[in-house]
Amino acid sequence: MTRYLITSALPYINGVKHLGNLAGSLLPADIHARFRRQTGADTLYICATDEHGTPAELAAAEANVDVAAYCARQHAAQADIYRRLNLSFDHFGRSSSRRNHALTQHFLARLEEHGFIEERTLLQIFSVADGRFLPDRYVIGTCPHCGSGRARGDQCEDCTRPLDPQDLLSPRSALGCDRAGAAADAPSIPAAIGTRRRTARLAVLALRLAAAGAVDCAQMARRRHPRPLHHPRSCLGRAGTEAGL
Repeated sequence: MTRYLITSALPYINGVKHLGNLAGSLLPADIHARFRRQTGADTLYICATDEHGTPAELAAAEANVDVAAYCARQHAAQADIYRRLNLSFDHFGRSSSRRNHALTQHFLARLEEHGFIEERTLLQIFSVADGRFLPDRYVIGTCPHCGSGRARGDQCEDCTRPLDPQDLLSPRSALGCDRAGAAADAPSIPAAIGTRRRTARLAVLALRLAAAGAVDCAQMARRRHPRPLHHPRSCLGRAGTEAGL
């Protein structure tokens, strides 16, 4: 019997998702999973809230709560919405779960083992007020192309052009602006400073990893979560727990 592992783009933890989010990614995956089950295929439909990266930290700072507490609250809210929309997840988990951490570390170890991780020197902006290097989305400023004041270090919100943080005019820390209460009052970034980061060459990693005999994701999911696959929503009742991919 053919096995199908189906997922969709993981919804960011911040904010309540709208119908556009549903129609753009979650609903197509749900339709495909339902179709595969009806044909008798062995199907596993999984998804999770994405609780890592800039959106989680910035949203928690705006809400003035701890990141972990914010993510737990928002995950429960999103899981409830998807349950009421009758999405047929076999499992809806969290990217912050111990299981997902273990799986991520497994792939990182395999990449390292086969020499697919390398070190590169990158330029990053340093915020004196925050005492830290800032990822691209933590930097806001004026777009050099259209003059919008809503540009981020990765893209301008108005003209949609991709950017690097060093491209911005009058760059400021998003975290510093939150604390100061106004963007104009937080000129906390004097210069770009070099830092070292571990960077994977992602364009070729997937094929090389497969050739190296990487673990079968569907088989791992089945082994770690051994239960019948043809009972939709069976995990949504406990979507707020730590179990999950």
